[in-house]
Amino acid sequence: MIYRMNITGEFETISAIITPLGMGGIGAVRVSGTEAFKIAEKMFSKSGFEPGKICLGWVKDGDEPVDEVILLPFKAPHSFTGEDVVEFQCHGGIKIVKKILDLTLKNGARLAQRGEFTKRAFLNKKMDLSQAEAVLDLIHAKTDDFARKSAGNLCGKLSSEIKEIKTNIVGILSRIVAAIDFPEDVAEPEYSEIEDAIFKSIKKTENILKGAKNSNVMRQGIKIAIVGRPNAGKSSLFNRLLSIDRAIVTEIAGTTRDVLQETMDIHGIPATLIDTAGIHSGEEIDRVEAIGIDYTKKCAAEADIILFLFDASKGFSAEDSEIYDLIKEKPHIKIAAKSDLGHFPDVMNISVKSGENIEELKSKIADMVLDSNSVESEFTTNQRQEECLKNCLFSLKNALEAANARQLQDLISIDLKSALIALDELTGEVITDDILNSIFDNFCIGK
Repeated sequence: MIYRMNITGEFETISAIITPLGMGGIGAVRVSGTEAFKIAEKMFSKSGFEPGKICLGWVKDGDEPVDEVILLPFKAPHSFTGEDVVEFQCHGGIKIVKKILDLTLKNGARLAQRGEFTKRAFLNKKMDLSQAEAVLDLIHAKTDDFARKSAGNLCGKLSSEIKEIKTNIVGILSRIVAAIDFPEDVAEPEYSEIEDAIFKSIKKTENILKGAKNSNVMRQGIKIAIVGRPNAGKSSLFNRLLSIDRAIVTEIAGTTRDVLQETMDIHGIPATLIDTAGIHSGEEIDRVEAIGIDYTKKCAAEADIILFLFDASKGFSAEDSEIYDLIKEKPHIKIAAKSDLGHFPDVMNISVKSGENIEELKSKIADMVLDSNSVESEFTTNQRQEECLKNCLFSLKNALEAANARQLQDLISIDLKSALIALDELTGEVITDDILNSIFDNFCIGK
């Protein structure tokens, strides 16, 4: 194990482009480390700039002007990384941004590694590990709801919940340890007090874990394939769910021959919606259509949910039944499309034309993938954090069992310490190099 400690000043000064490469109004280059101000002075047309004050001037390569920029200087520890930081905000052309980056490297910085700015913020105690991971979630958020909850993590809402659990455990553990170390001066806490404290921590941990499945669904998203016979209304539903005319819709059977994919937000869940070619058999199928049908079957096999459509105006045919047999073992919703022309019992009847049950369909999709027992929260968890919480819960339950059996309090303290270690791993108070590197290797350069 390695323990977090502030080692500001021992790092090399790093630099990276922190905005997407491409043509735009603004590009930015960040320099972080003890040499940041010296590097900026070598490049900037004005000397004596003050931390915390915006400065307008020119970046120069010797006597040659490169671009007019806004300089943002931050003095440690009042910066994102906790180090001296200088940011150059320049015009957003690729050549200009890369030129300024090259000048920072030429004057003493090295190129930052993936996630190194955020990693330094963590090592310099500007944020804990759960907040650092929230930065990545916020960048990659695909829905407004997940972005909001990721922001909750970044501002410390998950950290606050963990702190409450730790405070409760430390409170009772300190009394147990004091009684063990000073038996003549400190009395052992009553077992009922120990049980009460542990039970509260267990319930708090379980409540956080109840939202874990939904957090993973909101982070990873789902695939939804629309499957059925030709002309069943698949492309019309595809367009209606997206609220755009993405797929071509005609009365000609077999219009959709290739797989179309678009992303959408279904009650906070990022969903990849897939419009597939109609499945049917017969000698009239040409080679292109046959390839499309093969793609449809592959998409159905890989989908998390299948929307199986049949045409309500034509009824549920033998061919519909054959297709349904192919997908019925997968999570699916059986839908009678064109319900304005006919209704069927025991299935969801929808009408793209009138909008009947479209919103209800979205709700049913969400209900299929979200945990109904989940506790609504203002933060998210990831798989690493979930594992830490499960380890904590395991130790707490062992401690509660030992307390119920009135075992030696010294033995109970061992499980309580194990629970604390699991929580320290979650926040990064105790962490291995391998885990730390695996987290920040998922970041992009510049964050």
